[in-house]
Amino acid sequence: MTLPQDFIEDMRQIMPPSEWEAFLSSFEEERSFGLRFNPLKGISQENWKEIMPFSLEPVPWSREGYFYQDEERPGKHVLHEMGAYYIQEPSAMIVTELLDPKPGEKILDLCAAPGGKSTQIAGRMLGKGLLVSNEIHPQRAKILAQNLERVGARNAVVVNEAPEKLARVYGGYFDRILVDAPCSGEGMFRKEESAIIEWSRDNVKMCHERQIEILNQAAGMLKPGGRLVYATCTFAREEDEETIKAFLDAHPEFHIEPVLKKFGYDRFGVSEGSIPGTVRMWPHKLKGEGHFAVALTKEGENASLPSTGLSLLAAAKQEKTKELSKFLEELLTEEALSEFKGALYQNGEYIAFLPAGFMIPKGIRLIRFGLPLGEVKKNRFEPNHSLAICLKKEECKNPIDLTYEETKRFLAGESIQVASEKKGYVVLFYQGMSVGFGKLSGGIIKNHYPKGLRVNLD
Repeated sequence: MTLPQDFIEDMRQIMPPSEWEAFLSSFEEERSFGLRFNPLKGISQENWKEIMPFSLEPVPWSREGYFYQDEERPGKHVLHEMGAYYIQEPSAMIVTELLDPKPGEKILDLCAAPGGKSTQIAGRMLGKGLLVSNEIHPQRAKILAQNLERVGARNAVVVNEAPEKLARVYGGYFDRILVDAPCSGEGMFRKEESAIIEWSRDNVKMCHERQIEILNQAAGMLKPGGRLVYATCTFAREEDEETIKAFLDAHPEFHIEPVLKKFGYDRFGVSEGSIPGTVRMWPHKLKGEGHFAVALTKEGENASLPSTGLSLLAAAKQEKTKELSKFLEELLTEEALSEFKGALYQNGEYIAFLPAGFMIPKGIRLIRFGLPLGEVKKNRFEPNHSLAICLKKEECKNPIDLTYEETKRFLAGESIQVASEKKGYVVLFYQGMSVGFGKLSGGIIKNHYPKGLRVNLD
């Protein structure tokens, strides 16, 4: 691998001489590959490990993370299409560990695409509370929404806005904020050749300036007592320690949480940065790419603060929700119905579910209105795939189990024959995890898997 000469000179200033050769050699070594268990699919991690057809080794700094062998190609398996796991670079998994999200909280992932960390946060929240995932680039925001759909996130809203616009209306609103900042990508040189081509010292400087701007906006959106995690996938001190130093100088209400030894990460090759309490992931010290992260706490008591400028979207019309209620009552158990008692919002014929009490300011560009439920068409309700993929087996009145071969055929768009006299929409499951909607009649399940997602895995 040919590295930029300026990058080599800069790294010589950072790296201890005793580690230089090992660091440089790491760029010629094979990188590690990782995937994460998805807690939202309704089965335990123990059962999940039993059905996984791959050779897995735990990632020591992530409770849901595993290394896998690249030749096993888990991205080409039915379990991946179903959202049973998410493929993610191993080092990146430590960022959500530092954020430590909890069910019931309000959490913002400010620079969220393509969704690796948002999906991990959603898994920790278990459908409780609110996850706002933001991405400023429209096409990347759509990919983010697709990934949150695939893992079955119920409580996620995807927005497409500049941080400063969000900061104007979400003052003191969030319990936790993640800033996985745009960076020069030095830590991804081994993974993405384009990162080498696009690298320059000017780009490092530009990223540093942009990172400070983003952090300044994030600071005002965090509640007193809340946690802000800043992360990059680069080695440059200008984008890492120097960005954090500039932020702390401007925001004395924040202080660093020393997490390295608290969580025992130092036992696994994770290092401390040049500022005490910051975290460095070096590719010559562990099985992963380069990352930097730091957890910051905002002083004060963690209490809900009133947010200004928030107003409700148009609520769903009663005649539309009547058909929806009928559909849900036929599909779900009584206990499961209680999970959908939050606010319903309507955009044309489209109805979505938002967590109870959440309000969205007018003028904010939304890509995903919470959990899409479906559309009312000619006095009938047509459910959205997002609803099926987030349901657990025990929540459905008439779940139908598929074999592996049937699941492959269903994902390819085929109809499935079953021994049943029932009629209407059903949720299909493989290994206890939802696959999608089908419509049953005369022993034939008509395929309602979205055409844009269909895939032939033979």
